[in-house]
Amino acid sequence: MDRTVFDKRPEVVPQAREFARAFLNGVSPALDEQAAASVELTVSELVTNSVRHARGDSCSLRLVARRDAITVAVTDADPRPPRERTPDLAGGTGGFGWPMVRSLAVAVHVSTGPQGKTVRADLPRG
Repeated sequence: MDRTVFDKRPEVVPQAREFARAFLNGVSPALDEQAAASVELTVSELVTNSVRHARGDSCSLRLVARRDAITVAVTDADPRPPRERTPDLAGGTGGFGWPMVRSLAVAVHVSTGPQGKTVRADLPRG
């Protein structure tokens, strides 16, 4: 398990992807290329969603390697769960990330409380 905390600024998204790549490089047995890309994409989307939409000054990223899955968990101070938006095909304002995370993951869980929320996605190892 690896965990890190980021200040919520757009430039942390590439840092989160790099953190995920470093984590995956240490996982044994190694993930195949597609599974690793799915984990990295999920990290990118969940951290981006926290940076863009959640209240608070920081978010944390936790990665856990299990025998059958990689868990990506992003926690922030906003208790509001993610919400589905109609994808914006013309204006480029998003709406694609949450459905993509749910399609890549074998399970997605959102836990909320007075201190915020955690969005957890379990992705297959390959």
